[in-house]
This record gives sequence, C-alpha cells and structure tokens, in this order.
Amino acid sequence: MEYDIKEDDRLFPFTKYALNNTLKTAARLAGVKEIRVHDLRHSHVSLLINLGFTAVAIADRMGHESVHITYRY
Repeated sequence: MEYDIKEDDRLFPFTKYALNNTLKTAARLAGVKEIRVHDLRHSHVSLLINLGFTAVAIADRMGHESVHITYRY
C-alpha cells in the first residue's frame, strides 16, 4: 500500500515533546518512575530479542550502523 507522504510530512500527529509530556504525566498519575521516549526504543529492542530476532535483523530495523551497537542491549 502506498501513501502520499511528502518529505516534510509528519508520520505521527504529535511531537517528541508532546509524547514526552504525556509519558511524564502518565507516570506521575500511575505513581511509577518516569521514562523517556528513547527508553521505549530500548524496550522495543528487548522485546525483539525475546521474540528471537537476530542481532542483524534488529540492527537493520533500528538503523544501527553496526551490529556491534545492537549487542550493547
């Protein structure tokens, strides 16, 4: 399926700041430790590892320049 997405179009209808603010508010309301948007990236990699994805596949998906960066997770 193709989408008519232009170079300057947003993929998501919100900014990183708005998402961070929402995460901060939700954490406060839930009484749990705050997390950053980047922390979700680490959680995603952990999930992929648990699902059995190879380090090479994860590196490709995450845009890592080298698979060695993926091994840090």
